[in-house]
Amino acid sequence: MEKKAKAISKYVRISPRKARLAAGLIRGKAVEEANRQLIFSSLRGGKLLKKTLDSAVANAETQLDVQRRDLVVEEVRIDEGPTMKRAKPKNKGGRAPIMKRTSHFTVVVSEKK
Repeated sequence: MEKKAKAISKYVRISPRKARLAAGLIRGKAVEEANRQLIFSSLRGGKLLKKTLDSAVANAETQLDVQRRDLVVEEVRIDEGPTMKRAKPKNKGGRAPIMKRTSHFTVVVSEKK
């Protein structure tokens, strides 16, 4: 049986579309390389996704007794969370909607084959 560890971050205040750009950087890479990509990425989603990746790695190390260098990022999923709806006043008593989107991050790491 293949060893897998998972971490989930919910209600992260970044739009899923922007977070998916950072997710594309690390999909399928070794954990060390993925970590490096996120650290040096200028994307805000990269900093937020790094926390979830670190959590998944910690879960693998404690629960599965696997070393960090033997792990690979198997799955990165950015799902849409609830949207906070706000309004901005416009002329003649009108309003413009502002959608403050949230995301749910899921990172699955597994042992290298």
